Amino acid sequence: MARVKGSNIHAARRKKILKRARGYFGSKHKLYKTAKEQVMHSLKYAYRDRRQTKRNMRKLWITRINAACRMNDISYSKFIDGLNKADIAINRKMLSAIAIEDPKAFTDLVKVAQDALNGKVNKGPIEVSVKETKEEKAPAKAKEESADLSKLTVAELKAMAKEKGVENYTTMKKAELLEALK
Repeated sequence: MARVKGSNIHAARRKKILKRARGYFGSKHKLYKTAKEQVMHSLKYAYRDRRQTKRNMRKLWITRINAACRMNDISYSKFIDGLNKADIAINRKMLSAIAIEDPKAFTDLVKVAQDALNGKVNKGPIEVSVKETKEEKAPAKAKEESADLSKLTVAELKAMAKEKGVENYTTMKKAELLEALK
C-alpha cells in the first residue's frame, strides 16, 4: 500500500494555528510548536474569563450599590432584604445604574426598602421619581417656554415647526424659524 503524506491538510492545519497566533510576542507567532501551545492556553483563558467577567461585573455592581446604600445610612444586605420584602424585583445591574445616574430615585428605593423592613406594606403602586431624559424634557420645555422661543435650540424649534406643519423648516435658520412659529 502506498504511503500518504497529507501535505495539504498538514500545511492547512499549521497555517490555521499560526493565523490564530498572529500578534503574539516573540516566537509564539512564528514557530508552530510554541504557537500551538500558546493558542491552546489562550482558548482556555478565553473560556474561563468569559465566565469570570460575569462574576466580576456582579461584584462591581454590588460594590456600587453598597456605596450608595452607605450614603443613605443602610447596609447592602438590609437594602436587598427590604426590596425583597417589598416585592420589588430589580436586578443588581439596574440598581447600580440607578445609584450612579439618579441618586434621588435610589434614595426613594431605600425608603421603600426601609418601610418594608419596618413592616409597613405598601398597597398599590410604588412611586419612585426617575430622572427625565433629554427627549422627555424637550417637549415639556417647549410648551412651558412658548412665549420665549429665542431660548430654545434650533433642533427644538425645528421639532416644533414639524409639529405645526411649517413648510421647508429643515433649511431655515433660527431667526426664520422664530418668525414662522410666531
